[in-house]
Amino acid sequence: MARGNFFPIAPIAPVLGQLENYQGDILSVSYNSKKSTFAGNLVVRFAVRREGGTAVNTANDVSEPAVKLPQVRSVPPLRPFTWLSKGWDDLLHHRAGSLAYGALISALGGLTLMYQRNPLFLAAVMSAVMLVGPLMAAGLCELSRGRSRGEVSNFDTSLKTLARHRRSLSRLAVTLLLLNLAWFLVAGMALYAAFGSIGPSLTDTVWGDVLRNLSTAQLLAYLLIGGSLASIVFALSVVTVPMIVDHDVDAITAMRTSLRVTVVADLPAMIVWGTLCMLLVGIGLATYMVGMVLIFPLLGHATWYAYLDLVA
Repeated sequence: MARGNFFPIAPIAPVLGQLENYQGDILSVSYNSKKSTFAGNLVVRFAVRREGGTAVNTANDVSEPAVKLPQVRSVPPLRPFTWLSKGWDDLLHHRAGSLAYGALISALGGLTLMYQRNPLFLAAVMSAVMLVGPLMAAGLCELSRGRSRGEVSNFDTSLKTLARHRRSLSRLAVTLLLLNLAWFLVAGMALYAAFGSIGPSLTDTVWGDVLRNLSTAQLLAYLLIGGSLASIVFALSVVTVPMIVDHDVDAITAMRTSLRVTVVADLPAMIVWGTLCMLLVGIGLATYMVGMVLIFPLLGHATWYAYLDLVA
């Protein structure tokens, strides 16, 4: 008799069905739960019985961890205003830490002002924002999480959450970056149609107005596709960051839950929430990114309360 190894097997019911016909000696069966409420592994430790020199193993073809998506709730369409109110309360409570995150995003976004007439440059800066944004939002959610649970939290302690959840947050950031690169490609195609090259000349970039050289149809196509990609990003990230912070789930599970919230359970409320986010970010852009010092932490804190309402 040869000893086998530990195999993560899921889901539980199909595994037990396979074990009924398993021709070996089961040593132990246990459920190994992770820190997350929504994931775990059923671990079967067994000894393989050899028949004619051939190892019998009928359960090793199932090796994915058991993942149970959380339930999502429906909320009234105007509930996003409550999230903003609670987010503003948290901003005032964690004034120094919140404004620090806002200042970081504002400084990064300020790069768009250098060559705001060049869509390619704008796309490049937005790529950087997509990478850094989830990390900054996670810090803000950690501040709100600590306050809502009566824990002591500040800017320094919120930074520790970035290390604890770096893998999931990094995967989320990469996903958002890839979507932004799709927008970058659209910008390149529009500029190629206008200039005959992937980007305008240095003279056009510094002294000219790139948008004036785009036809109305090209500009509308650019905005339409960019808006569509922005909607996808919104749907993927409504509750993703706070769910990662709260339950340490993987990025895929969090994004799947976010899609269920947006598309299945709360579309009217999500339309209101998305519109509010768009208006507030628009104000931030209109104030040459200075307003983002307040707007980014406000939205980050509000996202935590959206998560508490939307995910059971």
